[in-house]
Order: sequence, then C-alpha cells, then structure tokens
Amino acid sequence: MDLAAVFNIAPDDAAALIDDLTNIVARASALIRAMSPATVGRQFKADRSPVTAADEASEAAILQGLDTLLPGVPVIAEEKSGREAAPALDGSFLMVDPLDGTKEFLAGRDEFTVNLAVIAGGKPIAGIVAAPARGQVWRGIVGRGAERLRLSDIGADRGVAIRTRRWPAQGAVAVMSRSHLDPDTEAFLARLKPVTRAESGSAIKFCQVADGTADVYPRLATTCEWDVAAGHALVVAAGGVVATPQGEQLIYGRVEKDFRIPAFIAWGDPEKAATLAR
Repeated sequence: MDLAAVFNIAPDDAAALIDDLTNIVARASALIRAMSPATVGRQFKADRSPVTAADEASEAAILQGLDTLLPGVPVIAEEKSGREAAPALDGSFLMVDPLDGTKEFLAGRDEFTVNLAVIAGGKPIAGIVAAPARGQVWRGIVGRGAERLRLSDIGADRGVAIRTRRWPAQGAVAVMSRSHLDPDTEAFLARLKPVTRAESGSAIKFCQVADGTADVYPRLATTCEWDVAAGHALVVAAGGVVATPQGEQLIYGRVEKDFRIPAFIAWGDPEKAATLAR
C-alpha cells in the first residue's frame, strides 16, 4: 500500500504530505537544538536509559503537529508508550522517536536524530530521519525514492536524490552501534571481511546506508520499533533492504511484544543481503 492510498489522497499530494510531516520533525528538531546538553533536565527510565526535557519537548511538538495534520490517525511514540496503553492498530499508524540517541545528545555529539515513520500493513512505507545538530534530514517514500536535504530547505525543492550502492569489490563499510556491539555482531562482521567499521549512535546509520556512504548496518541485539521504523522505510525507498538476520520481513505494531525487534540487518545491496542471509 502506498502513501496516497493510506491517507486517501491524490498521488501528487503525497509529496505535500511528506513536506508537512517533515516540517513537524523540523520544528521538533529546533526545540532540541535550543537546549543545552550541559543544563537540560534529565532523569532515568526503568531500563536505566536517559530521558531529557529535550525528548519530552520534541515528542509533545510532534504529537501536537500530527494531531492537527492527521487527526484520528494512531501514533506510537517512545515516551508516550511508557505512560499510556497503546491505541488500537488495526490499520495504518505513525511511529515516532522524538530523540533517538539521547546518550549522544548528552555527550555533545551531533549524531542524534528525530525519527518519524508511516506504517501500513505492518510495514514502514515512508520515513523521515532528521539530524538536528547537522541541520540535515533524510526522507523517503517506498516506491517513490529517497532524498537528503537541509532542514532549512524543506519545501524549496532543493533535495538531493539518494540511492544505496552495490556492494563494492573493496572498501565496504559497516556502520554499527557505539553502545551495543556484541559477540553476534562481531561474528557477523567477521563473515564480511574485509570491511571498514564505523561506530555511531542513533538512526543516522540508516541514513549512511541509504545515501551510499555505508553498505550494511547490523543490529543483532534487541531494540524498539521506533528506533528502526523510519530508517527502515528510508533504506528501502533508497533501494536497499532491511530484514531479520535470516532474511525475513520485520513486522511493526506488535503491541504484544512491547514493540520489540529482536535483531535486524540493513543492507544497501539486496543481492548481497540474499547471499548472506542465514
């Protein structure tokens, strides 16, 4: 199902809807940029992960914007999910991570992102990933392509089309989590040798795969759907594939699993993915 069909709009209006959604993400990004990591209010959730006033302000702005733009469409958002029961997800819905990479934000790094995805039939069909500190945003609609642009250029038709690349004969790059490198990931990377490793936090790794500056992003430890959904849509829109390590489809909206994803691999080259699926 495509974006136009999900929201019962004309195909040409899908681009305008993505602009509107990107503007919501941009406003949230501006709120985060206005806060200092050194002084921002913070606390720890039950799992000991940090949450800050920047996370909360970003999510509140996004939820307000989505309620105005798409009233009645269910939204799953990270911080809200910890406070309220999930709404019914019988059809399409939106998934939000208001500040992905809170640890990076607090450390003063520029890798943190704001993520927003449209889910239909359990699949991400559109994704927006903004990097507030870099002033950039990547976005894509599955079946219609992907692009990178400046947050300041939304709606100005200044985006640069991006695509994943074929697996290179040499110089392949694997991006991975700075905080969650584990033995399974080490074993997977050993199968890909030779490959250059690049560590970072947040969904920025999906953006690198989508724009062809990286080739694979393995995450072989449990994570949450809102960490993955927007980047998943972006990579697929740019020509790649995101699947389980066995090559199976990821399903989103699994309330009964607390929106957990056990593991995934994002590939720029679907043919390479097919040869390595186990």
